[in-house]
Amino acid sequence: MMRVKYMQHAELMAWRKTLRGEMIARRQAVPEDRLHAWRTAMDRHLEHGFPGLASGILAFCWPIRNEYDARHLLRRLRERGATAALPVVVAPQAPLIFREWHPGVELALGKLDIPYPTTGAELVPDTVLLPMNGFDRQGYRLGYGGGFFDRTLQSLDMRKPQVIGVSYELAAIDTIHPQSWDIPMDYVVTERGVYRRDSGKLEFLGVPQAQRVELSSPVCYAADIAPGYFGEEPET
Repeated sequence: MMRVKYMQHAELMAWRKTLRGEMIARRQAVPEDRLHAWRTAMDRHLEHGFPGLASGILAFCWPIRNEYDARHLLRRLRERGATAALPVVVAPQAPLIFREWHPGVELALGKLDIPYPTTGAELVPDTVLLPMNGFDRQGYRLGYGGGFFDRTLQSLDMRKPQVIGVSYELAAIDTIHPQSWDIPMDYVVTERGVYRRDSGKLEFLGVPQAQRVELSSPVCYAADIAPGYFGEEPET
């Protein structure tokens, strides 16, 4: 990995692009059964560590390229009162907006072939689950290079949501060489557990314990969900 204190903008962008490709390839090489185990562990960490998610507006990203799949967790949280929202690109170089998502909402394919709701009122999320191709020890995120979320979070400065970066331990890197436009995560959740950003760096908090309340339904896995629940086309 390139270890330098300063890079010119073009050099930095090229370095991040190369690193991004390497990290995505590493993630896509993970076997399905291991991804399933990591995902269910992260579901538990998020549910136990952030009980307020069930009572607010929770934005997430439709998973691509073996990213953490938050839809299973969202199904459970929606049953307990949460409102789910997906980001929508409205124009190049503009902040994203968020629209409500639930099964049955009409979706279209947008940038990177990521589904987004075509209609619905604009929402301001209380929390964003933000996938990361990489994350560094200061809590900064390596995304897809478009800068959409950095612009969006900056535009929501007066009502900034809690931002939880979600990824796997294999995505941990020393530094992304953060710039003035990069916005750090408030928390990071991986299969290992929960990190919180304190005093400019990530601190590992451990594995959250279950709340002392009876949960209303058992954990839901992919095989428990009816075909088409997530909006995919049914097989014929």
